[in-house]
Amino acid sequence: MTGDTTGATETEELLRDLVRIPSVNPRGGAGDGGETAVAEYVRDWLRLRGVQAELYEVLPGRHNVVAVVPGRSAEAILLESHLDTVETDGMTVDPYAGEIRDGRLYGRGACDAKGPLAAFMLAVAELASGEPPSHTVVLAGVCDEEHAYRGVLHLLDTLVDREFVGAIVGEPTGLVPAVAHKGVVRYTVRTTGRAGHSSRPEEALNAITLMAPVIAHLATHPPTVPPHPLLGPATRTVTRVRGGTGPNTIPGTCEADVDRRTLPGEDLESVWRADRTELAALGAELDPPFTVDPALETASDASIVTALCDALHDHGHPYEVQGMPFGTDASKLAVAGIPAVVFGPGRVEDAHAAEESVGLREVELAARIVKQVAQGRAPKGRGELRDQPQPARTRPPTERPPTCA
Repeated sequence: MTGDTTGATETEELLRDLVRIPSVNPRGGAGDGGETAVAEYVRDWLRLRGVQAELYEVLPGRHNVVAVVPGRSAEAILLESHLDTVETDGMTVDPYAGEIRDGRLYGRGACDAKGPLAAFMLAVAELASGEPPSHTVVLAGVCDEEHAYRGVLHLLDTLVDREFVGAIVGEPTGLVPAVAHKGVVRYTVRTTGRAGHSSRPEEALNAITLMAPVIAHLATHPPTVPPHPLLGPATRTVTRVRGGTGPNTIPGTCEADVDRRTLPGEDLESVWRADRTELAALGAELDPPFTVDPALETASDASIVTALCDALHDHGHPYEVQGMPFGTDASKLAVAGIPAVVFGPGRVEDAHAAEESVGLREVELAARIVKQVAQGRAPKGRGELRDQPQPARTRPPTERPPTCA
C-alpha cells in the first residue's frame, strides 16, 4: 500500500492507492508506464489475497492484468474495467491525492473507472477466501479504453479459449444495470475554396464561409432513425472546426469533425455513406471515419442481466435495466459473443469532471452485489445464474474498431 492509511477502511486504502497512481491515456503516444503501474498494483494486491493474477503486454509500456478465481464450473463470468483515465487539465482538486470528504473519495479516475475496478477487486478477494463460486470468475483490468480500446481487443485474444456466460463491465452507472448504449461514427468533413489575400476577398473563395451552411445543416437536421426505447434518439454533433492559416489570408480549406452517435441496429458503414451523400449536396467532402464503435444491446433476459438484477433486488436497490449514452468496452465483448451488462458505482456526471469523485459506500455495495452474482446465490429464492444464452467461446470481432469513447 502507498501513503498514510492509518484508520482507513480496506475500500478507502484500495481506492486511494489506485487513484494515486497516474494512468492518463497517452492517446496513441508511447506509454509512460502509468497503466502498467496500476496493473502491477492490481496483480500484487490480488496475489497477496490468494488470487492468481498475471500481466499481459498490449503495447510497449502498456499492460492488461487478468486474474482468475476457479469456480465449481469452468464456464466463466468476466468482470472487466479499465486502468486508464482522461487528462487532468482543469481539475480543481488534487488529481492524485485521493482526498476523502463526506464519504467521497476525490481524484482523477475515482469514478471512471477505478471505483468500479476497486469494487471488482474487493469482490474477487472475498470470493477467493470462501467456497468456490458457482462459475469461474475472471477479473480483467485493461488499458486504452479512453482512446482506442486496444486493451479489450487484446483481452479477447487472451481469453479466446474460455467460455463465458456473461460479463459485467465496470463503469459509473449509479449501480444501474445498463444493457444498452450508443455507438459512434466520427469523421471529418471538409470544404475547399480558393486561398487569397484578405485585402482582395473578391478574388478568393472563403472555405470557412462554405463550411457555415454545412454546420448549420448538421445543427438543424438530426438523424432520422427512430429513437431507441432505452437510449432515445441518435445524435450528430460538430465537435471541432479548423480553418485558416493567418489573420490576413482567406482560407482555402476548412475542416470540421462530426460525432455521430448511433443506435443498436444501425450499420456503421451505412451511417457514414448516408452522411457523405447528404453533405455532398452542400458541397462538402467526407474523409473515411477515424473512429467507429458499435452500439450495445443485450437482451434483458440474458443470464448475466437477470443475475445482476436479482442481486440488486436482494440488496434493496432499484434493478430496472436502463441505457447509457456513452460507449464502453461492453460493445466489443458483445460483438465477440459475450453477453455484457454495464454496471458500477458513481455517476457519469462525476466522470472526467473537475472534482471527480465517487462515494465509498457505493463502491462497497457494488462489491457485495458483484460477489453475489458470481456466487450464483439469491437469498430470497430468485434462482441461480441462468445459462441463457449458452456460454459463448470468445472470438475476435470480425471488424475491430480503431478507436472509440
